[in-house]
Amino acid sequence: MVVVIRYLLWIGDETVREAARRVLHLVLDGQRAEELMRSYGEQLIEQGLQQGLARGRQEGLIRGRTEDILRILTARGVHVDEEARLRILTCTDMAALDLWFDRALNATSLSDVFVDRSQ
Repeated sequence: MVVVIRYLLWIGDETVREAARRVLHLVLDGQRAEELMRSYGEQLIEQGLQQGLARGRQEGLIRGRTEDILRILTARGVHVDEEARLRILTCTDMAALDLWFDRALNATSLSDVFVDRSQ
């Protein structure tokens, strides 16, 4: 029964959650029902926190990598036009950013960074 209630709490809208709360209070004593609801709420908060932290870490890694690429290109004297700057700054593919980073280390032009060598 508790598993079903948790499932309803997980997928339901506010109306379903309120109905689940009432069923819990009917089946369990009030204190136990509140403990279960509080426990479930704490689990959701923790899950949201962990997802937010993971997303933040990933965004931080991407942001750092884009800035590193631009710094390397600037240090190497490679002119980065606005189109290339936006391409780098808006890229969210870490594999592509890693490739561009490696290429930027020896680049003498933007084409050295963005060239498709698979052809």
